[in-house]
Amino acid sequence: MNATSWSRTVFERLHSQRADPWGVATRTYEHDKYRRTLAVLSGQHFHHALELGCSIGMMTARLARQCDRVLAVDVAEAALSRARHRCAGLPGVSFHRGQLPGAFPPLPARSCDLIVISEMLYFLSRRDIRTLAAQCLRVRQAGAPVILVNWTGPTDTPCTGNEAARLFINTCRAGGLHVTHARRYARYRIDVLNGPDMPEGAPSIPETAI
Repeated sequence: MNATSWSRTVFERLHSQRADPWGVATRTYEHDKYRRTLAVLSGQHFHHALELGCSIGMMTARLARQCDRVLAVDVAEAALSRARHRCAGLPGVSFHRGQLPGAFPPLPARSCDLIVISEMLYFLSRRDIRTLAAQCLRVRQAGAPVILVNWTGPTDTPCTGNEAARLFINTCRAGGLHVTHARRYARYRIDVLNGPDMPEGAPSIPETAI
């Protein structure tokens, strides 16, 4: 597999060729995945959610129903343009374009009480996944859930979905988090991380397979 993260150019090209390159607005697979992802939240209300890899805003619009504010991030301006249109009029929704992890949004530390990363981790290199996990730990409030959704089928991306989830989870374990929910479906997995912040000076936890 390729060692480097997919570039912005790749995603802009995909979204210029098709308005919805992954069928996130139409496929039964996607709608089932959204439903199961939101079910994990059990109807809870959140103040400030961070969604990484929002694409055309399907999940963003759903999260807005349970959050005062949602900051949705994607690398492709073509995708964000459609997301802005879809979420027009929804209060508290904003967007940020950036190649992750290098252009992570400039959020204050401990500012987010929900983080959702759905089907984007495996587009990143192993190093970038670890960096992104560390960035999420910085902006995450204590007790805030981090939800990971990853495709587990064949892929030509830098990591498989299972590898990407394992790398992110193990980096977060070093930050004091643990898996509180793990479900495996036919073609994807949902993992939820939570826990208190790691005390300053605590030893890191080595990467292990899960």
